Amino acid sequence: MREIFAGMPWWVKWVVVPVVALFVFGGLIVGVLSVLVGLLFKALALVAAVAGLIYVVRKFTASTSARSGW
Repeated sequence: MREIFAGMPWWVKWVVVPVVALFVFGGLIVGVLSVLVGLLFKALALVAAVAGLIYVVRKFTASTSARSGW
């Protein structure tokens, strides 16, 4: 592989090859990134839902235990 790039100018190695790679694999990269962002969003939504549920349960049990003391 080094022999192939040895005779090439610097701009081919550092500009054209990455642009071609992004063009060829761009859809794959965008697909993987969208899946990762979707999973991160779902994980954050799960954490928020569990935290909200814990808050509601604690609020409800605190109010019922205060009433049962009478």
